[in-house]
Amino acid sequence: MIFAANLKCNHSRASFELYAKRLNEFLGLNKREVFVFPPSTALLQGDFKFELGVQNFYPCINGAFTGELGKEHLDEFGVKAVLIGHSERRALGDNDELIRAKFDFAKKHKYKIIFCIGEDLNTKKENKTKEFLAAQIKDIDLAYENLILAYEPIYSIGTGLSAGSKDIAEVLSFLTSKTKAPLLYGGSVNDKNINEILSIKDCDGVLVGSFALKIENFINLIKSYKVQ
Repeated sequence: MIFAANLKCNHSRASFELYAKRLNEFLGLNKREVFVFPPSTALLQGDFKFELGVQNFYPCINGAFTGELGKEHLDEFGVKAVLIGHSERRALGDNDELIRAKFDFAKKHKYKIIFCIGEDLNTKKENKTKEFLAAQIKDIDLAYENLILAYEPIYSIGTGLSAGSKDIAEVLSFLTSKTKAPLLYGGSVNDKNINEILSIKDCDGVLVGSFALKIENFINLIKSYKVQ
């Protein structure tokens, strides 16, 4: 089971250092596949028992790309996991061309990729979810061995309203017809719905936002799953 935390535009380097230390202590006794994506200013060097990743990067080694992070910077912190395609990045200007370039670059350099997809409420109401999601993944290599797909319906992100179990199950089942990659659900995951979500067929884990900002909350979510 995969547990991933997207800390978004939260945490300083000092506060994330405490977060990472506490998570390391917990994971020392617990076998889980865990990813954490802090803001770039909070990246740390260290021997972590979780996979340290970045929320954003530019598909370059280095160069004249003002304000961006290239592979050279990720290498400095031992980063080998990236988020791509998050709806908040798309809203901030990541178009299909850039997302495809990021994916191809990350694949070339063998990064673990959590690729985010999800529809808005209007698309869901028009019963076009599957068509919309298929379009979001049509230009990426769905057979890439280090790919993880995260289904995050936009209407659930940060709203406190998770998608229904039936809807999640239907989408994840659809995605299994497209790829053998592990599938995550994200969108207002919390301690009230975690067990229901993890019990859904084809769900291989969760991508958690707001509820994971406090390390105690994230650890409790991880504890909720009993290793089979």
